[in-house]
Amino acid sequence: MNRKIIRTIQRAGQAIFYLLFAALLLTFIVKFGGPNILRQYISYGIGTCKNTPILCMQPQKNIYTPQISPEYRQTLIPHEFPRMSIAVPKGFMLVQELIKKQYYKRKYTHKKAVIYLLIQEPGAFIRLYPDVLKQGVKDNAEFIRRLMYARLDQVNTITDAFFLIMKSIITPDIGCQSAAKMIEFKMEKHFGFINYLLTGQDNYFDCNVLDQDGNFYKVYIKDIGAVLDLNNVFAVISTLKPVN
Repeated sequence: MNRKIIRTIQRAGQAIFYLLFAALLLTFIVKFGGPNILRQYISYGIGTCKNTPILCMQPQKNIYTPQISPEYRQTLIPHEFPRMSIAVPKGFMLVQELIKKQYYKRKYTHKKAVIYLLIQEPGAFIRLYPDVLKQGVKDNAEFIRRLMYARLDQVNTITDAFFLIMKSIITPDIGCQSAAKMIEFKMEKHFGFINYLLTGQDNYFDCNVLDQDGNFYKVYIKDIGAVLDLNNVFAVISTLKPVN
């Protein structure tokens, strides 16, 4: 057998072993150590509320209902990508990402304003972790809601741990997390959550958007020069559409 194939099989086997070992370890911790030990285990692995504030952040209590300016929206430039379309302001570089590229783990080196785009079809997150069906999580919307409301001090089960870990993974660079804000919003055709930071120099917007058909969109905006405000961003995400 080809040596490259053998090495690939060996690496795959090792990866599966480590995943199974991690799952068994978490199960052991929950069963015999309790929630406090599980939280400590997570803290050692991905951080604490002090060094990773997003782990203890939740959306503000009030749901934000934006008022979008038709005049501003008319200034946006439409763009169509595989599976989705959006209209954005002049001066932004657009990049559509695939989830397998793990764009949220990248170190953003662009010195110009950039918008990263991602779309996931209805039910995509449920297939990622089918066990959440037992917890009443049946669609992308509920999955993202559970993820955004996850807090380190509220982790009591393996499912809680999963959502918190996912929250840390899919949250991109939003500048100083301790100064960032997290809101829940609802518009006519879109709803979801935005994590954002307005600095006056560079702004960051991590938009987790869902539509009425169950599609999930990630729109991450690195606004070099701070030319956008929150209302501008709502105008942009209001133009999101799936493309067949």
